[in-house]
Amino acid sequence: MVCGGFTRLAQFYLLSEKVYEGTIRFGFSTDTYDAEGEPTSEPRPVELTREILEEQASRFCGVIEQFPPPFSAKKIKGVPAYKLARKQKDVTLKPVQVEIKELQILSMEGDRAQFRARVGSGTYMRSVAHDLGRALGCGAHLEKLRRTSAGEFKIEDAHTLEEIAAAAGNCLASLHRVPMPASAEPMPETLDELFIHPRKLLPEFPSVTADEQTVARIRSGLTVNLPELSRARQVKVFAGQRELVAIATRVAGTLFHAKVVLYSTSTERAPTPA
Repeated sequence: MVCGGFTRLAQFYLLSEKVYEGTIRFGFSTDTYDAEGEPTSEPRPVELTREILEEQASRFCGVIEQFPPPFSAKKIKGVPAYKLARKQKDVTLKPVQVEIKELQILSMEGDRAQFRARVGSGTYMRSVAHDLGRALGCGAHLEKLRRTSAGEFKIEDAHTLEEIAAAAGNCLASLHRVPMPASAEPMPETLDELFIHPRKLLPEFPSVTADEQTVARIRSGLTVNLPELSRARQVKVFAGQRELVAIATRVAGTLFHAKVVLYSTSTERAPTPA
């Protein structure tokens, strides 16, 4: 979840690497390529070993051509494919190039296999499951899926919506000086403790702490000189330790121009996994 002016940073995460964990069920395929769909093949006994599955999974690693599922948001002449599929119309999608950086089989029991995958943007794990079943000649679909990482955001750092709501309620109670029940769980006085520190965002970009004059020039749309970052293409510019002012792009030599400017206020917050 991205809040306030930090929504301007969302564009930098569109192509982020993602990590998934999930379960593939072998024995039959479905029209949606997952457990929500209708079977498209007769159930059949599965006689797979982990070694055979791992060997086949390794063939999916690297840059491959992948057909998106018919029930997907990919558009055909401006119409989302899933709308056509729901009307049982013919859905012919073109293959797209995706990258599967890692596809690890964690365990296998009966007709189900648990996996961990590290993939590039645009990869459909439903298609991976479907294609894996087809390659093995037994059919398969994605039964469960959980994203555990997106860019620098890890599942360990995530908060549930209930936790965020409870923290917000505690802040309102504190603002209006409403006493909290003695049995209530201790909650942060502000929501800041739940949000990712701005210094941890976009770790691939180097950081620089600018003086007041430089910050003022950036917020006025002017080019600034950052000699210590002459080799960087894009940089994060901070005012102090926490206030992210801008993402600046090098235009020539040591001159940078802000691509994204964040007009910070006391209510600005960095993204928080939810």
